[in-house]
Amino acid sequence: MRAKLQLLLSTLGLVVNLGAQPPASNHFDGKTWWNHVKVLADDNMEGRETGSEGLRKAEEYVVQQLTKAGLEPTGTNGCYQPVKFISRQIIEKDSTAALVRNGTEEPLSLGEDAYFSTRVDLSPDEVKAPLVFVGYGLKIPEKNYDDFAGLDLKGKTAVLLSGSPSDVPAALASHYQSGGERWKALRQAGAIGIIAIPNPASMDIPWGRMSLNRAHPQMELADSEFHETVGEKIALTFNPAKAEKLFAGSGHSFQEIAELGKDRRPLPHFPLAVALKARPRVQTTEINSANLVAKLPGNAPKLKNEYVVLSAHIDHIGIGEPINGDRIYNGAMDDGSGSALLLDMAASFKDHPEKIRRSILFVFVTAEEKGLLGSKYFAAHPTVDSKSIIADINVDMFLPIVPLKVLRVQGLTDSDLGDRAREVAQAHGVRVQPDPEPLRNLFIRSDQYNFVRHGIPALIMDVGYDPGSPEQKTFKDWLTNRYHAPSDDVDQPVDLSAAALYEEIVRDLLLSVANADGRPQWKLDSFFRRYARE
Repeated sequence: MRAKLQLLLSTLGLVVNLGAQPPASNHFDGKTWWNHVKVLADDNMEGRETGSEGLRKAEEYVVQQLTKAGLEPTGTNGCYQPVKFISRQIIEKDSTAALVRNGTEEPLSLGEDAYFSTRVDLSPDEVKAPLVFVGYGLKIPEKNYDDFAGLDLKGKTAVLLSGSPSDVPAALASHYQSGGERWKALRQAGAIGIIAIPNPASMDIPWGRMSLNRAHPQMELADSEFHETVGEKIALTFNPAKAEKLFAGSGHSFQEIAELGKDRRPLPHFPLAVALKARPRVQTTEINSANLVAKLPGNAPKLKNEYVVLSAHIDHIGIGEPINGDRIYNGAMDDGSGSALLLDMAASFKDHPEKIRRSILFVFVTAEEKGLLGSKYFAAHPTVDSKSIIADINVDMFLPIVPLKVLRVQGLTDSDLGDRAREVAQAHGVRVQPDPEPLRNLFIRSDQYNFVRHGIPALIMDVGYDPGSPEQKTFKDWLTNRYHAPSDDVDQPVDLSAAALYEEIVRDLLLSVANADGRPQWKLDSFFRRYARE
């Protein structure tokens, strides 16, 4: 009878699914989200560099929209939480670097061979130090893993390949690859600097674009409580295509190292036959910027003073070296997409009010592109009681450039927040996956990591893909051609349906957490449980 009824309806031109659940409410169409992206990534915002007039204009627009949506300002000055930075810019024409081999100097071409990183406070004096290859450059007590054991690093510079061994879980590998954790171990071992070689198997963008804006200012939080790389006198990133010159005479080749690192196999450790001689020249200035914070109040007498954070970064990298004649790095997907989602979400709660028990805190952080600095400051000095923040859902660069069939969730297995994300996604017909590319080290590269380090369960979700699928190629092409390039603008293809579905999932997850009886809890086997507040 059922089959006959379906046949009859089909004959009449009616498309139905008798076994389907009623469709979920559609609060988003993708269009209003994209309209916000168009404003934030417009050329007149000049790429939203931290501390720039363009970023201030973007933040003014955000505050206007938050006010329009009826959210309550929750910064220290209205919606604003001012943050101070130290900005450092390499003066490359006055800087030098060379390898010293058997007493002979071999100058390095800055930009082609290597470039200085000014995220650390480089020594103003000439530095000369022997080089030691330290494998992945990791010390992970939980796995009894130590790349520095047995090596003499006192007064030397460590050379490392980015990545981690395959038997180290992704969470541990990501955490110990953070700049502060890595330098803590190297400093204890006596090292004075780092030369990092990007792993060719996991480079998001080619070397030519990596080095293109090497003279662009980098930043550090002005408050000394955040200075995690004190004593690091030299920091260089080395071109993998030129790395053989580091290994010549050592008994090893970079090709050998890269082949091992591609599959996350163990790496050897050994002194190199060269030393580094370097003299960087750096210009330092003070910069002011701000995080933006607003809340949607909850209505439960006690729980309304607890907060679920929805976060995204609003900054990008500003105006830089031209690519195809374009100097404005608009940052439409990175991270106009996330900031626009927060605005669209705020408007949806005004247009479709919900009874929520806890409050939702909308946090737009600055200086993410400078090393997650705005979120580092907010997580340490939140504008609400620190103990009242129960979760962070981060939506940086979620990339709706293919249909949303798979949702990638970083932090999926660390807390029951991941369980809720899975349930919500599956209710929308979307499959959930953990990170399929651990070499890219994504979990510590977005703002949720700073919430995690303060004991707050957090995750980041984005549009995913199956390894080896056509969608993976689409993402790879996007990273190669648009990531941190002027072509990440509003003239790129976008899947509005995927964006709308992603927003529905985020909205439902927010409501699920805000209305739950209890707070999200860390899983007993999660590495990050150690940061949980008692």
